[in-house]
Amino acid sequence: MEKLDIQLALERQKRYFRSGKTMSVRRRKEHLRDLYKAIEENEDVIAAALQEDLGKGMQESYMCEIGLVKSEISHMLSHAQSYSRGKEHLTPISLMPGRSITKASPYGSVLVMSPWNYPFLLSISPMVDALAAGNTVMIKPSAYSPATSALIEKLVSEVFPAGLATVVTGGREENKSLLDCPFDYIFFTGSKGVGREVMGKAAERLIPVTLELGGKSPCIVDETADLRIAARRIVFGKFMNCGQTCVAPDYICCHESVEDDLIEEIKKQIEIQFTSDPLELGDYGNIINRKHFDRVKALIDPEKVVCGGRVDEEGLRIEPTVMKGVTRDDAVMKEEIFGPVLPVLTYKSLGALVEEIDEGDKPLALYIFSKDKVNIDFVLQMVRFGGGCVNDTIVHIATDRMGFGGVGESGMGAYHGKVGFDTFSHTKSILRRPNILDVPFRYRPYKKLYENMLRRFMK
Repeated sequence: MEKLDIQLALERQKRYFRSGKTMSVRRRKEHLRDLYKAIEENEDVIAAALQEDLGKGMQESYMCEIGLVKSEISHMLSHAQSYSRGKEHLTPISLMPGRSITKASPYGSVLVMSPWNYPFLLSISPMVDALAAGNTVMIKPSAYSPATSALIEKLVSEVFPAGLATVVTGGREENKSLLDCPFDYIFFTGSKGVGREVMGKAAERLIPVTLELGGKSPCIVDETADLRIAARRIVFGKFMNCGQTCVAPDYICCHESVEDDLIEEIKKQIEIQFTSDPLELGDYGNIINRKHFDRVKALIDPEKVVCGGRVDEEGLRIEPTVMKGVTRDDAVMKEEIFGPVLPVLTYKSLGALVEEIDEGDKPLALYIFSKDKVNIDFVLQMVRFGGGCVNDTIVHIATDRMGFGGVGESGMGAYHGKVGFDTFSHTKSILRRPNILDVPFRYRPYKKLYENMLRRFMK
């Protein structure tokens, strides 16, 4: 899409918003019901697009993308009305008589820029929150997932008026053109590097942003952990979508006394969940493109591999790989892996480990496996991170009852459920006053009596 076309599309959305059509919660819900119905009718088509881009099977596509989007829509259909109502608050005596009210108000025109790793979920879910809050939305899906991007464009164009929601496909030129436009809010999911560019462009116009980024999310396994359960859930979270998940456990830090036993349990779980030959599984999935395949493959040190390590060059697939004896000086610890490679590090002192983790970039997620409440509370309190799990991995993002987001280098802002509705809403604070009892002490000429009254009420 040419720059002029993007500008015209945004102006069309701004006119649609100014018309007041998005202010009706009833109409918002009608549009969301239409979207839900369209998704249900096209589940096989959506799954086929995800299969083409990422090699995902139907169950993983439904569990991690389609089903989560449907849940988000269902939540908004149930709660958008109550989220939109004004809320009354206590009014200070000094401002009586009066009513203090806060009211959620949509920002206006929202830009959603989504990544390739969960292309359907991370495009549609924030759009649902933004529409429920009364905004218009322009989606820019990733050029790296072309089949899903084309599917999203078709789906959105069939369900929504162009003034309410539209999709812009393309690559860097389209991204640049979009970031030069005067949106009222920008929601970006992707890498730190691009996140900095987005925030820089937004800062030029003082556009508020939400940034969902990433980082090296640690998984701590202490000496009290149930190793069988830990291994099962780590393998699930790490190797889903071939490790191309922003909240996947990036690396393990286990107590040195349990390293060998934990690795043996992980090996067993890889065979249970992916068979002895994962590359033969039709729904195992693939790395998104050659560039990322080569990058992930280069992070594997054959001398430290204790499980996996084989690759399918033609299919861009890397089997679940575990590396032992890894230190923070290894290449695999210098960047977010975003692939099916799991380094295992060890520690002696939990205190020293926590200090080491917290001194680095703040991770998007953190996981700890332990039966020791003191250890758990210590880690949760002392490490700054976006969100996480105790005795599990990644599933904290699958609830609409809590927000999901990063902190520091892993992002800013959050969404999902009520938090998502609030993200795309400005909260107006309003004091309603009657035309009676107009107290005189705030007006000139000031008097000592009025000052004494003020001191009584304002303290």
